[in-house]
Order: sequence, then structure tokens, then C-alpha cells
Amino acid sequence: MKLPVIKHLTEFIEKNDEDYIIETLETLEYLTELPSLKDEELDVIGEVISNMYGALEVNKMVKEGSPKKEALNAFMKRVMGSIDT
Repeated sequence: MKLPVIKHLTEFIEKNDEDYIIETLETLEYLTELPSLKDEELDVIGEVISNMYGALEVNKMVKEGSPKKEALNAFMKRVMGSIDT
């Protein structure tokens, strides 16, 4: 996951609507079922999917009242904590 990408996607959600991200996620997840995709292609799609889910999570925290910068930092701490365990 990349914080600048998540931040950028969060800004997209603010300007538009999270439904765009949700529909794109559904499309990308469906695309991963294609048997002819190479591992490298799946890795790239998986990274994009992870960043999009991260942006949705940050957006949820912002809706619940967290300032965006704090929400981004809290999310990344949570991700890093789950990687360390």
C-alpha cells in the first residue's frame, strides 16, 4: 500500500463519490478471475485493489470525524502493525 495513492484516492472520493471506487473494485476483482493473467499482472491489480480499499477505510474514518491527516496516519499505523505481527 502506498500512502500517496491512498491520499489521492481519498481526495477523489471527496470530490466525487465512493460508489465509483466500489464499482471499480468489483470490476478489478472480477478481472483477477481471468486465468490467462500473469502473476505480475495480478500483483499490480492486487496493489491497486489494496490501495482502493485503504482509501475507502480512510474515507470512513473521516466521515466518523477524524481529520484526514490523522485518518491516513492511523490507517497506515494499523497496516504496518498487522504486517509486523
